[in-house]
Amino acid sequence: MVSTIVWGTGNVGRAAIRAVEAHPALELTAVLVHNPDKVGRDAGELGGLGRDLGVAATDHIDAVLAAGPRAVVYAASGDIRPDGALADIIRAIRAGAVVVTPSLYALYDQRNAPPELREPVLAAIEDGGGSLFVSGVDPGWGNDVLPLLISGLGGTVDVIRCQEIFDYTTYDQEDSVRYIVGMGQPMDYEPPMLAPTVPTMVWGGQVRLMARALGVELDEIREALDRRPLDATVITRTMGEFAAGTQGAVRFEVQGIVEGEPRIVIEHVTRIHPSCAPDWPTPPDGDGAHRVIIEGRPRIEVTVEATDEDGNRSAGGNATAVGRLVGAIDWLVAAEPGLYDALDVPLRPAVGKLGRKQP
Repeated sequence: MVSTIVWGTGNVGRAAIRAVEAHPALELTAVLVHNPDKVGRDAGELGGLGRDLGVAATDHIDAVLAAGPRAVVYAASGDIRPDGALADIIRAIRAGAVVVTPSLYALYDQRNAPPELREPVLAAIEDGGGSLFVSGVDPGWGNDVLPLLISGLGGTVDVIRCQEIFDYTTYDQEDSVRYIVGMGQPMDYEPPMLAPTVPTMVWGGQVRLMARALGVELDEIREALDRRPLDATVITRTMGEFAAGTQGAVRFEVQGIVEGEPRIVIEHVTRIHPSCAPDWPTPPDGDGAHRVIIEGRPRIEVTVEATDEDGNRSAGGNATAVGRLVGAIDWLVAAEPGLYDALDVPLRPAVGKLGRKQP
């Protein structure tokens, strides 16, 4: 059994606890938390399992790493603390652990990552013998292995489009929804997530990764943005009131340009209420979906709807992304120490999981 710790117990960490507990080759040996209110609580409670696992959460990072875990699922946020996340991950790698995480956007396409980020990680790998695999939570497989797999079914391929379409009232981080994404803010408010170059910083690595797999050279990466106000005030079940005239929907694209045309596109369509921007793409039903569209001959469209935590689609997306990361751990343990990306790590079948009782 691979001794595995989960570092962070937010939206991603909750799913990580469940995924590690369910994996037949992994053993959850520690959970690291930052919030003092979570210290001492059982991992099963923090992961929403409804039963104890006998692993109490702790904030003693040094002690946990000194015990020599073979793997770390780093689920703490890197959105507003990228330097802190990098420092944490390097500590774990130097301790000899395989680390999987969604928290370092620039390492989605690790071969083209900035030297100031890549070189400290490679030095830690050389010193400690650990490894690192970074993949996204929006979810990563929806912007790399799935579209690439489906592209191989086409006779000709004109455009690869990866969509995330969601009602953000299902997202369990109200401050992020209101202030980072800007829902409910005046239309002259500039949300940090939508500021020029930020979408490329977050999703550009996945565009470059797909281009590398497809053997094409990108001219550049462009951004496109559209925002819509609410026509009427709405009251949401989880986040309360959003006033008429404030931002109610956002649509942006990160476009990989090949020979002057957008050929590889990652698109997000986000609403706070279905009445806003009804002419934009919508999920088949419910709160959200991920969709891959291959424009070409034949035209191929695949929609994935995942649910978790009492039918929540946002939680389902997190859970599938975490499943990709956790499912890679035993492969990484068997591989040579190194810095890996989604083209290196195979998407693995659920060996040993079929028919197992859900945790």
